[in-house]
Amino acid sequence: MSMDGLPPPPAPPVHVAIIMDGNGRWAKARGMPRLVGHKRGVESVRDAVKAAQSLGVRYLTLYGFSSENWRRPEAEVKDLMGLLRLYLRSEIAELHREGVRLRIIGQRSRLSDDIRALIDNGERLTGGNHSLTLTIALSYGGRDEIAHAAKAIAEAVRAGTIDPADVDEDTVTRHLFTHDMPDPDLLIRTSGEKRISNFLLWQCAYAELVFIDKHWPDFSRDDLESAIREYHGRERRFGASAGTSR
Repeated sequence: MSMDGLPPPPAPPVHVAIIMDGNGRWAKARGMPRLVGHKRGVESVRDAVKAAQSLGVRYLTLYGFSSENWRRPEAEVKDLMGLLRLYLRSEIAELHREGVRLRIIGQRSRLSDDIRALIDNGERLTGGNHSLTLTIALSYGGRDEIAHAAKAIAEAVRAGTIDPADVDEDTVTRHLFTHDMPDPDLLIRTSGEKRISNFLLWQCAYAELVFIDKHWPDFSRDDLESAIREYHGRERRFGASAGTSR
């Protein structure tokens, strides 16, 4: 009980993942170029990081650019990569000051050399921070990640460092990009779409899903708080019957 006799507020989810959807539709609804929507989306990223940190979330993972997004028009991909460069150049120092650790997951080999250098610098600079781990999925696909893990395990089996009989869920988890992070407790998707679009397929096996009708540029701290309240209103059973432990 707290000093006023009320029960303490429930603990926030440890790990929140967000599919940031709707930048283009936000812009189209206002008669603006898609790039304007993406720029406003970057502002929402800043707000989400600050809100998650102040609410006590320890891990925030954002779906920034999927492996399928490479199929978008060349001009739009170029604009998105330009925004990514701008974000990495302008935000790393602020993230570091706020104690945020930056992580990037995905197929880095498809990113340009200068972007990879900015990522390396950001991860190196913020690597010792502990207030919040901000993970951005870039050139990322959940199926590709699982295939990457399977390939690494197969190579270890061939090398004799893993016995095939010992391969289990923990083995796969150790070979994922997120091997040193807890699985998401809460997955949020904006723009009203109700699918997870190849995002953290393995990790979100038991995540609570919350879908928000707002487009990502309109996402606010209030929306994050509302999603967390909905999360707290659910009973997480992890496949067990109601009223039983995991």
